[in-house]
Amino acid sequence: MTSNYKREINAIYPELTITKLELNTIGQNNDVVIVNENLVFRFPKYDEGILALKNETAVLEEVRKHVTLPVPFPTYMSLQTQEVGKVFAGYDLIEGEPFWKEEFQKITVEDKERIANQLGTFLSKLHSVPIEQSNAAIHHEVESLYVRIQNLLFQHMREDARKDVSNLFESFLEKVKETRVHKKRIHGDFGASNILWDPEKREITGIIDFGETEIGDPAYDFAGLLASYGNEFVERCLAFYSEREDLLERVTFYKNTFALQEALHGIEHNDVEAFESGICEYR
Repeated sequence: MTSNYKREINAIYPELTITKLELNTIGQNNDVVIVNENLVFRFPKYDEGILALKNETAVLEEVRKHVTLPVPFPTYMSLQTQEVGKVFAGYDLIEGEPFWKEEFQKITVEDKERIANQLGTFLSKLHSVPIEQSNAAIHHEVESLYVRIQNLLFQHMREDARKDVSNLFESFLEKVKETRVHKKRIHGDFGASNILWDPEKREITGIIDFGETEIGDPAYDFAGLLASYGNEFVERCLAFYSEREDLLERVTFYKNTFALQEALHGIEHNDVEAFESGICEYR
C-alpha cells in the first residue's frame, strides 16, 4: 500500500524526493502517510471523504488567519479526480503528540489551566471565523441522526438500550424544538487524537484534522473535549470562551451520541471495527 501512495504523490509531484514513508491506517476517514518525517499526506478512504477533504482544504485557508494555534495548511494537493486512493492533501508536519486522556491525567492543575486557556481561546477564534450567519434550529439535524440510528442500529441493540436511546433523543428534541442556535464554523472532531501537545513544555502545539468541519452548533466542539477530558476541564475551557451562552446541556447530549455515531459510521462504511466499538455498550 505504501508503494501505491508513493506512486500517486510522485505522479503529481515528481520533484518531491521521497526517502522515507510511514503509513497510519487507524483513522476512520483517511489513511495518513508521513513522508520524510516532515510532511503529512492524507488519502480519503471513502467517496464522502473526498468531498470532506475538498471542503476542508477550502476552509483552512480562511481558518488559519483567525485561530491562535497552528493548523494544517495544504501545500500538496490532488483534488481533481473522484477516485479513492488518488485524492490527497499534503501538509507540513505540526510537531507534537496526541493529547490523550492518560497524559492529561498526569499534568498539574496549573498545566490544565494553561491548556484550558489555549483551547478555550482557540475555539473562541475558530467559532468567530466569518460565515454567512445562520441563527437556525438544530432540531432537524438531530432528528435526522435519530432516524438513521433507528433504521440502522436499533436491530442490533438490547431492548432497554433502545428505550434509553429513544428517551435521550426524544427528551432532547422536545427541549430544543424551538431553540435557535447561532451556528458557527466548528472543527467537528475536537477530541484528544486531533489535539497535539508538547509533553516537555506541557502546552498545545496545534490542532489537526478538519475533515469534519462544518457550520454547526459550537457545543459540538466542547462535546469532544468532554468526551476526552471530563466536565471540570470543559468548565475551565469555557472560562476562556468569548460567548458563554448556555452550552452545557447540548454539550452533554452530543457527547452521549458519539458511540452511536461511531457505530453508524461502521455500518454505513462496512467498517466492522468501528461498528463493534460503537455498538458494544448497547448490545
